[in-house]
Amino acid sequence: MKPTQRVKCCVYTAAPGTPEPVRRRTTASSVGKRTMVRTMTTSAQRSRAVPAGFSSGPSCAPAMCFAAAGSAAGSVSAKATPTCSKRLTSAPASISVAGILRPVKFFALLLLLLGCSPKRIALNTLADAFSSSGEGGAFARDDDPELVRDAVPFALKTMEGLADSLDDHGGLRLGMARGFTQYAYAFVQLPAEMGAPPDKAQAGMLRARRLYLRARAYGLEGLKLARGVAEQELRARQLDKLQKEDVPLTYWTFAPWAAAIAANKRDLELEGDVPVVAAMLDKALQLDEAYDQGALHEFAIAFDPARPEGTTPQMQKAHFDRAVQLAQGERISVLVTYAEAVLGPAQDKKGYEALLKQAVSFDVDQPKARKNRLANVLTQRRAKYLLAHMDDVFPD
Repeated sequence: MKPTQRVKCCVYTAAPGTPEPVRRRTTASSVGKRTMVRTMTTSAQRSRAVPAGFSSGPSCAPAMCFAAAGSAAGSVSAKATPTCSKRLTSAPASISVAGILRPVKFFALLLLLLGCSPKRIALNTLADAFSSSGEGGAFARDDDPELVRDAVPFALKTMEGLADSLDDHGGLRLGMARGFTQYAYAFVQLPAEMGAPPDKAQAGMLRARRLYLRARAYGLEGLKLARGVAEQELRARQLDKLQKEDVPLTYWTFAPWAAAIAANKRDLELEGDVPVVAAMLDKALQLDEAYDQGALHEFAIAFDPARPEGTTPQMQKAHFDRAVQLAQGERISVLVTYAEAVLGPAQDKKGYEALLKQAVSFDVDQPKARKNRLANVLTQRRAKYLLAHMDDVFPD
């Protein structure tokens, strides 16, 4: 007899009158010369002969018997003992795609009802990523200002493109207000102030002013989306709607607003907005005076002299002390801000020089300060420039 492989299915004799069981081959696969065939036998009733291990009852699940064939070199006798699996006591499970399709259909319907689309979900995800890359992000940790300077415009234009499709994304407006303000100051205004020729310095300040106004516009959009506060309400100093979670948007709205005023003090219309900026600063201090490691107090040091009611050296010193405390030895910008805004005008040369040298000697690479590394590197550049031009501040 020629060696073959056989798979035998044995079905035990059913009771007289029992319908003929239906045999159905469900799967067959071949690997080399070895073949395995699985046969399922389904019966409407339980067979008369019940193998050991099966339980009797009024209803009978399908009895499945499998016999494995030998290797290709040998043969399998027709008398091989069948191996049977244990009976399942529950009804046979059916394979249906209905249970899978139902949630898919529901999800698609939900997207339709919510006015969403896969494209919009993707855009929102991307917008969230861009808008959350501010404080402590990859740019903020970088130690190469020129690299960041070249990369930031692409990120800003990408956010503006996203904003065209996501007109209700408040976080994106915050990211753009913050990004345009930081870019304008670090890479447009500072170079214009630090040794640029007069014509380039003037052009740089005009460009910085335009960027500040763009940042302010995005901040105003964000406040309207987040809290329903319109620009007219801000100008009327109606700020009761603002909450603590609105402080970041509030800060990145009034900061470029004030910077635009300072960049061109001949613009009388903007100059008249100083009380609005002051009211927003006071509201932010009331809601969260510790925001961003003392950013509000540092801003107040430089801004408060422009208030209609003015300020005092004691008040500025109080803001300075609190800002230093909140900075926790991680940020040095407040040192340079206080030197420029207070000690220089007061002609305190010794204190002025001491703070600038403290900023220059700061280790920007220490672990706890890495999230502010870019700002600290730029601050050190500013401090070195001021030290080199002390004669401009202290003529005698």
